[in-house]
Amino acid sequence: MTAEQKTSVQNSIGRLVFVGLCILLEVLWIVLLYIRLNEYSAILSAVTRLAALVIVLKLYGKHTNAAFKMPWMLLLLAFPVLGVCLYLLMGRSGATRRMARRFEAVHQTLAKGVPVRPDVVEELKAQGGPAGNLAGYLQRYGGFPLCRNTDVDFYADAADGLEAQLRDLERAERFIFMEYHAVQEGAAFGRLKDVLARKAAQGVEVRFIYDDIGSIGFINRDFIRRMEQVGVQCRVFNPVIPVFNVFLNNRDHRKITVIDGAVGFTGGYNLADEYFNLTHPFGRWKDTGIRLEGDAVTSLTAQFLEMWNAIRPTDGDVSAYLAPVPYQSREGGFVQPYADSPLDQEFVGENVYLSMAEGARERVWFTTPYLIISDEMNRALGLAARRGVDVRIITPGIPDKKLVYSVTRSYYAGLARSGVRIYEYTPGFIHAKQCVADGETAVVGTINMDYRSLYLHFENAVLFHGCAAVKQVEEDFRNTFPQCREVTGQYSSGRSAVLRVGQCLLRLFAPLL
Repeated sequence: MTAEQKTSVQNSIGRLVFVGLCILLEVLWIVLLYIRLNEYSAILSAVTRLAALVIVLKLYGKHTNAAFKMPWMLLLLAFPVLGVCLYLLMGRSGATRRMARRFEAVHQTLAKGVPVRPDVVEELKAQGGPAGNLAGYLQRYGGFPLCRNTDVDFYADAADGLEAQLRDLERAERFIFMEYHAVQEGAAFGRLKDVLARKAAQGVEVRFIYDDIGSIGFINRDFIRRMEQVGVQCRVFNPVIPVFNVFLNNRDHRKITVIDGAVGFTGGYNLADEYFNLTHPFGRWKDTGIRLEGDAVTSLTAQFLEMWNAIRPTDGDVSAYLAPVPYQSREGGFVQPYADSPLDQEFVGENVYLSMAEGARERVWFTTPYLIISDEMNRALGLAARRGVDVRIITPGIPDKKLVYSVTRSYYAGLARSGVRIYEYTPGFIHAKQCVADGETAVVGTINMDYRSLYLHFENAVLFHGCAAVKQVEEDFRNTFPQCREVTGQYSSGRSAVLRVGQCLLRLFAPLL
């Protein structure tokens, strides 16, 4: 690993530390208050234990992954006072219920402008294979239309994706929408900002969303003022504020650029220098992205508008942004942008990955920076391998978070014993989130194979089938495997008792990482 450090303009690390201290002080104050009062009344102890038991029963009854509930339940039963305090601060759903109502209201409005196409799904189903049923699921339960008349360009290097974005941004005439988890005012974003400022001066409407936690190590809140000075409307998702009802877990992890409703970009990369190998804090960074042109771009536009108006509703009429843009595609594939939200009980991101593994006939390959998966995903991957499917997963060779990396490696042994092949990307950190099955269907997007992406974050991705880009994604895998070390044999031969105990403890609290 290189010794190079991240450099940027003023960031908000101090604010994050302050918020963390405030939360810690709130917990300590409640615990100390409880201890002092407990000297005078045993009733308080009974009330706290009863409250912990009620919360445990409530958690037990939730229709969500058991592994996600277990850490909270153990903490509440073992340490009722601390557990209740932490749950009230970080585990409650009251704040997200309010946001869920806002999202639902915006979603209902936008759904009218993005009609689903049952005929296109039936056309894909008629071709046979599992892709048609998966597309039908996304359309029925998510409202994400399956589209024809869309071209997909795949970028095996994030730097190529950035260059394509810059070229298309220069052509913008009506509006530019951008939504990213992490933004750094470095060299890469500086080029983007110059284009955005120039287009805004020409009368193009430019909007920008970033996530507060995702960007907190790079920029401070003065970023909004600087963007608005050059004509860019800017909003921050879920700002970190030291109040009692913070819900820090739910983050906007999406990466979307839309230009005039005609061209869209998404993929794994954020807008920071390391993603384009301008800096190297974790060795060589591997990331990918895609460009859409045609009918499917409307879905990306709607996803952006949903987040924009959920933060603060200001668009009374969005029809002008969702109006179809005339286009004639070069090829005849199927394209389906989709999104995932932690505010409902439909785990779209995980369900797509599960379906890809379960439907694969010959091979299914994944890349993910973090591998912290549910029992259901573990079984699906293992069962696919035992059926004779070539299942492979590429993870980083150099970690960005050592604790999470240890948890990632704790999943290797079980998967390897089932026949899943595990590779680590030796040049550095692989941040790409993609999957390809049988050389026919691919997914590229923002969704990691970990609890945060699958259960807690706002995410987006694109499913595409029968496009030349599918072959390009598979070729990218074939080019990446030789740069990796295969560790399947190392982890399929068993582990020491001490290592197993340590990994069990890490796995127990993995959903909270």
